[in-house]
Amino acid sequence: MGKSQILEMLEAHNYKELKEVLESMHPVDIVEILEELDKKQMILIFRLLAKEEAAEVFTDMNSDKREDLINALTDSELEEVMEEMYVDDTVDVLEEMPANVVDRLLLATDEETRVKINALLQYPEDSAGSIMNVEYISLRREMTVADAILKIRQVGINKETIYTCYVTEKRHLIGMVDVKELLTAGESRRIEEIMDENVLYARTLDDQEDVAKTIKKYGLIAIPIIDHENCLVGIVTVDDAMLVLQDETTEDISIMAGVSPNEDSYFGTSIFKHAGNRTPWLMLLMLSATVTGEILGYYEEAMAVMPVLITFIPMLMGTGGNCGSQSSTLIIRGLAVGEIQFKDIFRVIFKEIRIALVVSMMLAFVNGIRIYIMYGQNMMLSVALGLTMIAVVVMAKCIGCTLPLLAKKLGLDPAIMAAPLITTILDTCTILVYFNIVTTFFGI
Repeated sequence: MGKSQILEMLEAHNYKELKEVLESMHPVDIVEILEELDKKQMILIFRLLAKEEAAEVFTDMNSDKREDLINALTDSELEEVMEEMYVDDTVDVLEEMPANVVDRLLLATDEETRVKINALLQYPEDSAGSIMNVEYISLRREMTVADAILKIRQVGINKETIYTCYVTEKRHLIGMVDVKELLTAGESRRIEEIMDENVLYARTLDDQEDVAKTIKKYGLIAIPIIDHENCLVGIVTVDDAMLVLQDETTEDISIMAGVSPNEDSYFGTSIFKHAGNRTPWLMLLMLSATVTGEILGYYEEAMAVMPVLITFIPMLMGTGGNCGSQSSTLIIRGLAVGEIQFKDIFRVIFKEIRIALVVSMMLAFVNGIRIYIMYGQNMMLSVALGLTMIAVVVMAKCIGCTLPLLAKKLGLDPAIMAAPLITTILDTCTILVYFNIVTTFFGI
């Protein structure tokens, strides 16, 4: 069902058929259509959704459309939506909304939910506690399988996941059991007989990205979260982990491109916000490039003696920047997926040097032949440029692989050592290497 067909039903006031169509659609598909409609059409369609479906659609919408919807809904309609939302999703929505909208949303929730929301809002922004869900299935070790299944039937409808249940004793996590094990075990068996005591868990103040990586690494549906007293306080589910990894990847890509991270969508961000995110990096890189200009000025006499030297500068700087960017991208990716750690720095450098030697030999050979043919069979010039090429590529690979590792060690985001910054650093280093080699070769 596409946008045009939805609009036709709206214009024909065929609400009964439209309601049936919406019931058969996935909430994500509905969100995509709603975000293309104007405010009035969006509100009309949203009001046709069933309560459960409306809550899912509301959670998945972008913040601007969601705010429009909140302003249009009555208090009772808003209360119905909030009742169907999970607490962690509610917290995510509140964090994106302005203060006046947050107040209205909180008024639409019951007192018990507000207490849970306030507790989650107190955790640091990027911590596991800030994204965890406090709704989970808790069992006792002395329960029978039949008791456990009965409890899941009674309270499972209000929980985000029931596939993994956690066994607690005085709120302390002592084990876990899958629903599959409950359904295949004898009803008279006790939970302590079938539970797994080796439980992977995270703490409330752990970095959310580390928690998401743990879920991904071990293929978990959810991971339990314990507080400083080792009490179970919530779970982080795989869908929340995927969103965290997506946000972290988006942030890294932005930083690698020399753009300040921005949580809003591309089209949802104003021109001035885009400009504000990009200008500081560009300003820094532009000013740092003046060092390269000063070095070129220092070698002005050498260039006056051999003007041809100037023609090779763009090629060498471009090659150095590209080689450095290749290495840094691979290292940043390795750090992101946990494949590379700081302790591997010497292994990484040794490997990159060998790669650089192979790559630089091929580039120097091809470039040497080109120079020999184009510049009057000048062997000295070919050799000088060949040696410069080898030195530049080796240097670029070493710098490109080392800087992200050092950034990680210092607690910085390795992505800041990506293409724009490394290229600027290498431009300066390339000029120094190049003119030192050619002035030595030609005695100028």
